[in-house]
Amino acid sequence: MSAGADQGSTKRVYLFGAATTDGDGSMKNLLGGKGANLAEMASLGLPVPPGFTIGTDVCSVYYDNDRQLPESIKEEAIAALNEVARKVGAGFGDKANPLLVSVRSGARASMPGMMDTILNLGLNDETVAGLAERAGDKRFAYDSYRRFIQMYSDVVMGADHGVFEDILENHKNLKGYSLDTDMSADDWQEIVTKYKEAVQEELGKPFPQDIHEQLWGAIAAVFGSWRTPRADTYRKLNGIPEAWGTAVNVQAMVFGNMGDTSATGVAFTRNPATGENAIYGEFLINAQGEDVVAGIRTPQSLTEVARAETGDTNPSLEAAMPVVFKELIEIFTKLENHYSDMQDIEFTIQDGKLWMLQTRIGKRTTKAALKIAVDMVEEGLIKPEQAVMRIEPEALDQLLHPTIDPDAERDVVTTGLPASPGAASGEIVFNSDKAETAKNDGKDVVLVRTETSPEDIHGMHAATGILTARGGMTSHAAVVARGMGRPCVSGAGELRIDYASGTMRVGDRSFKEGDIITIDGATGQVLSGLVKMQQPELSGDFAKIMVWADEARVLRVRANADTPRDAKQARYFGAEGIGLCRTEHMFFDDTRILAMREMICSETEEGRRAALAKILPMQRSDFEELFVTMEGLPVTIRLLDPPLHEFLPHEDKEASAVAQALGIELSVLKQRLADLHEFNPMLGFRGCRLAIRYPEITEMQARAIFEAAIAAAKKTGKPVIPEVMVPLVGFAKEFQMLRKVIVEAAKAVEAETGETLTYQVGTMIELPRACLTADEIAKDAEFFSFGTNDLTQTTLGLSRDDAAPILSSYDQRGIFEVDPFVSIDQAGVGQLVEIGVEKGRKTRPDIKIGICGEHAGDPASVDFCHRTGLAYVSASPYRVPVARLSAAQAAIREKGGTV
Repeated sequence: MSAGADQGSTKRVYLFGAATTDGDGSMKNLLGGKGANLAEMASLGLPVPPGFTIGTDVCSVYYDNDRQLPESIKEEAIAALNEVARKVGAGFGDKANPLLVSVRSGARASMPGMMDTILNLGLNDETVAGLAERAGDKRFAYDSYRRFIQMYSDVVMGADHGVFEDILENHKNLKGYSLDTDMSADDWQEIVTKYKEAVQEELGKPFPQDIHEQLWGAIAAVFGSWRTPRADTYRKLNGIPEAWGTAVNVQAMVFGNMGDTSATGVAFTRNPATGENAIYGEFLINAQGEDVVAGIRTPQSLTEVARAETGDTNPSLEAAMPVVFKELIEIFTKLENHYSDMQDIEFTIQDGKLWMLQTRIGKRTTKAALKIAVDMVEEGLIKPEQAVMRIEPEALDQLLHPTIDPDAERDVVTTGLPASPGAASGEIVFNSDKAETAKNDGKDVVLVRTETSPEDIHGMHAATGILTARGGMTSHAAVVARGMGRPCVSGAGELRIDYASGTMRVGDRSFKEGDIITIDGATGQVLSGLVKMQQPELSGDFAKIMVWADEARVLRVRANADTPRDAKQARYFGAEGIGLCRTEHMFFDDTRILAMREMICSETEEGRRAALAKILPMQRSDFEELFVTMEGLPVTIRLLDPPLHEFLPHEDKEASAVAQALGIELSVLKQRLADLHEFNPMLGFRGCRLAIRYPEITEMQARAIFEAAIAAAKKTGKPVIPEVMVPLVGFAKEFQMLRKVIVEAAKAVEAETGETLTYQVGTMIELPRACLTADEIAKDAEFFSFGTNDLTQTTLGLSRDDAAPILSSYDQRGIFEVDPFVSIDQAGVGQLVEIGVEKGRKTRPDIKIGICGEHAGDPASVDFCHRTGLAYVSASPYRVPVARLSAAQAAIREKGGTV
């Protein structure tokens, strides 16, 4: 790397190419992923067309300067462009020997298809003639020019790309052509004329002939695409900060559309869907790169094996260009060994010469990520800790959802390409806005499109699955679906979609919007109706990764589980105990709610105790099942928390039936409802406040817990050590009073049974005051569990149930970087947690501390819990694997580990 690449200098433009390369792969933050990897490939001696990168820091300069490029940066870019022209032996704007360039984005985090690209820049009415003369191919030159006009007019000038598509399709229909490759030089020349006329008509100004105007327009458009709605959506979904910005890469064009000895392609060094160690990709002869990913033509297979598997009759690259194919495979091996990871590669073959246009860490399904990570450990390329760091914890959700039952009946409508694995059923929708609306209405939908584009990102996220009529395995739909974990079938060529009528047809079968279909991303099949699914088995590569994760992590992982079914699921996913059992959920069963209502409506302690006596055996049975299921693992049971009015009927019809069943007047029941009414129940008569007024409730629950513990220990032969948790404590005296009730219940059970109980009594920390006085509370509490759901509400003064419009507004204005109910607000809520931990341990050094809110399944929150020194996190059962992996990554990061 030259001295000019010093990231602290005023240098803003960085050259790359065979002779001069200013950057390298370590400069991703400044050069973006694409620019850094182009520089790295050039340094490795690979065939990379020369070019230059305008750094990511210029992106913020562009926006701060009212979306204008400062003259100093333009001067630096022109100097770099002249150097590229010198290397290529052409001139930018030279009528006889023109240099053409591509202008592409390149953020530090890969955002495939989200930002803009311009190809063939530098063409105008004069240079196109020079290009035709130099190449000896007028057809190629005008094909390149029409591509440039269409792309530039759409991306930079804002013309509707559909106008150009219509002109081209009408021309082909009139001439009887089926493919773009049927077009002659004269045809393309005619199309160019019509395209320019369309620009004038649509925009009221001519297509720019000044090549420098073209250049600055394209660079500004790429920077401008960083803040488009589709890019904003992608960043939010993937946690990419807006402040990172994008770089711009300007690179000498190489042409895959110069005839039958030229081609363009996209490849992965391993299968991104399955992880198999086999070349995976596609190419097109006589085409440019956008043709492959846009799904305009159905591409051909790279290898003979892949061609045979798909039944394609067109030749593979291996058969059509064996010498180039051999060179390409050697480069794949070199790049994968260099980066120690699967690579996503773009290449162009110009007149038999191979050029590398991009390499980056390849997007992959979670199943593939697991296999690739495990295989690379076994191949000696990476260590187990690196394998653990390679897996996105959130992506494990992809493994925990249904696939089609192998014994299910399949009414196959058509078959496309298996672009992203998994299966999904849902109602057909034909546009992304409807997909999003349907999801908000609680419906499962399959988004059906002729082909997807980056504008469909919100609909793809909303849909349970995606089906396209066009496009290959590396099309936009396929790449984005794999990254999102959505099943996808692409290139279903028999599909005929009519957006106007809201129908899709395959032969004589017709489906309308709202009809239910199922797609199988593993086979490419499209099925009619709802199809039986099956749950996945977590074994093999997943099991190996989780073993390595468990060896690395310090945090223990428990589950929030209220029923034996939840507990079994949690254990299946590797939970090491129950961190939160919410006892109130047990009361809502039809066979129990009447006794609970009887207790609430009783006006005397004697009446309440009589009702609680009916509930006791039910609670005891529930707890016993949980203890038996957990076989001696820790179980934390939270005493009754919600306000009593939640258990009473609110509709007159139901209230009348309840009053009759309880043998009381309806007016009495209504009066009790009125007595219990609160303006803000979340901060009202609930949790320990309820227990202090009615200690007999705590007494009954404690007795049920202790009797169940003794019975379960006898059944399993393993000791049961229940953890009794008092909710919503804000004062040490509250806890002391209720602890006394619990201890007395334990003594009574011991006296009655002759058994000795071992148990702990602790509290849920949900109020700021509890954090600030944790040293006082810890004098009596043997454990703390931070209830971060309520702690977030009480700290922010924001009701989670009413927060949606506020959060939306705050998100738009950048007040919240992330939803504080999804990921812990570390500066605010997190600081209270840290205070509570410090104060609690000051009084009781061995106090056990964990969290049991929904944050326990959020990777960033788990990392915070590790750094804060908590003992465990307790997540919902399906988030347990996410928490286990997140905890391992937090521990590895703390030791300086990377991917």
